[in-house]
Amino acid sequence: MSPAGSIAEHGNPRDWPIIPFRAVLSQSKVDNCTDLPLLGVNLHQGVTRRSVDDGRPAASEDLSAYKVVQPGNVVMNRLGKPHGSVGVSPWAGITSPAYWVMPVNPSLGEPRFFHHLLRSRHLIAEYERLGKNQPPNQFDISWDSFRAIELPLPPLEEQRRIADFLDAETARIDKMRTTVRRLKVVLHEKSDAQRSLILRGAKKPGPRTLHPMLGDLPVSWRVVPLKHLVPRIGVGVVVDPSSYFTEEGVPFLRGSNITETGIDLTGVRFMSEADSRTLWRSRLNSGDVVVIRAGYPGRAAVVPDSLDGANCASLLVIKKGKNLLPKYLEAYFNSPLGAAYVNSVRYGAAQEQINVSHVVDFIVPVPALHEQEVIVRGLELSENPIQALKEKLSRQEVLLEERRQALITAAVTGQFDVSTASGRNVTEGVSA
Repeated sequence: MSPAGSIAEHGNPRDWPIIPFRAVLSQSKVDNCTDLPLLGVNLHQGVTRRSVDDGRPAASEDLSAYKVVQPGNVVMNRLGKPHGSVGVSPWAGITSPAYWVMPVNPSLGEPRFFHHLLRSRHLIAEYERLGKNQPPNQFDISWDSFRAIELPLPPLEEQRRIADFLDAETARIDKMRTTVRRLKVVLHEKSDAQRSLILRGAKKPGPRTLHPMLGDLPVSWRVVPLKHLVPRIGVGVVVDPSSYFTEEGVPFLRGSNITETGIDLTGVRFMSEADSRTLWRSRLNSGDVVVIRAGYPGRAAVVPDSLDGANCASLLVIKKGKNLLPKYLEAYFNSPLGAAYVNSVRYGAAQEQINVSHVVDFIVPVPALHEQEVIVRGLELSENPIQALKEKLSRQEVLLEERRQALITAAVTGQFDVSTASGRNVTEGVSA
């Protein structure tokens, strides 16, 4: 055999020897060491220490079959969703029996180099090429296919130089990414503070009162349960919604279609017009407000004119009332004020949720309609510059990740000499 797929596309510019993985990586199946710390592996960080509250499924109560990991071992989840959950462990521990634990042959491989190599784009592309579909949404690469992968491998000393270079350069990029993420948090906090002030009518003159949950409000604003402000609050199709899926028809919205910026039709499902009319309680009209019930409970969006007549699955549906502007209600649900109420009533360990019984008692301050219009305009004016900065930071985060991946792939495929590279311009003109 010889290099194939994405590995072949990157060539061998430095004439490194072609080595199969079976010569460098073997499987270790040592187990029954339950006193060692639990380790996991993921796409973004590689090997990590597991914790009780890390958001992942709980480990088995019986850890005797969990595989022992030694420092320097490769840990890989062969089930891709997507591929790329692989890395070298700096710790001793135990990990899922479904994962591969692979010592690195010290005469041929430097573990730190293999950490970068196995997580590089061209190797991930090769895992995807060799993976077999495992419904519903995973791809399993077999051990025989993996160990048969052949690729140019630099001499051991050069592997160490490449690892030193990539450790330093990725740490520099990661530091910049951390700064970008912190700035996004600051912007989010600033946005929340501004929205709360506007929704509380902070600039409205006149006497004020202190509400026990909502804080400082104008005296002239009524605070009313939502059930007294709208004609009906219902819920979308809950029982077996997938049985209504069709290739075409009216949009059938789900929680995944409700985002921080409104309704996103990416991946939207459809329902027949006939079924939608039969299921009239979950049928949507423009001006209705839909609220996520489970997953991200409380996130809300106004139904636009373009989705008049659509239907929905498991969303809370608040029909348009005379005393509330839909955009005002949407903003209130999505604000820290609305989140405070949702957080006080949501329930569920595996997946947090709220129900109609909670939303009917959702308390809402009710300014006059002309004041609601002023509030909505004020929110848009305050949010626009913050949103523009958030988008710039998000683009910067994407660019940093792309540069990081391009740098790793270029280094481990020999597209430049790390001994003379600074890391800042080395990826210009090379492929990732």
